[in-house]
Amino acid sequence: MKVHATGLPEILLLEPAVFADERGFFTETYNRQTFAQAIGSDPAFVQDNRSGSAYGVLRGLHYQVRRTQGKLIQVLSGRVYSVGVDIRRSSPRYGRWTGVELSAQARHQLWMPPGFAHGFLVLSEHAEVFYKTTDFYDPASERCLLWNDPDLGIGWPAIRHGAAPRLSAKDAAGQRLRDAETLP
Repeated sequence: MKVHATGLPEILLLEPAVFADERGFFTETYNRQTFAQAIGSDPAFVQDNRSGSAYGVLRGLHYQVRRTQGKLIQVLSGRVYSVGVDIRRSSPRYGRWTGVELSAQARHQLWMPPGFAHGFLVLSEHAEVFYKTTDFYDPASERCLLWNDPDLGIGWPAIRHGAAPRLSAKDAAGQRLRDAETLP
């Protein structure tokens, strides 16, 4: 597995080995030992999630203030622009973000450790995103940052015809970082 840096040192782009021939391909999507060596720690995953979304859907920026979740994210079909925001007030990178494109074709994965809000924008006609989490979903502690918070200045890719992203009511009501409950 190759490990690539992103704009935030804790968030890593992982490139699993892919073995391809005229029949198709094979890759390990998760191997505990290989993953631990790649990221330098050995988190336990407790939940798997899968979502399907149409073009222009933006999900996020989600996080939990208790039961914080690390996420190992991959795209099973289509393409997304995946973003992480440092929400740890004690971090020298608090409020900074990084974004990477993930696609089924590239087969890369993104390690988003606890302490980061996560969201993604669908760039293909449809995308399926699969991610493993290091803690369970806790609705009472779930929070959402506003996707277009001017203080964050996230450089989301443009959507066709200048349309706005398609958001859930919860995501449209996200808070600005300066008003949000974040992590110590």
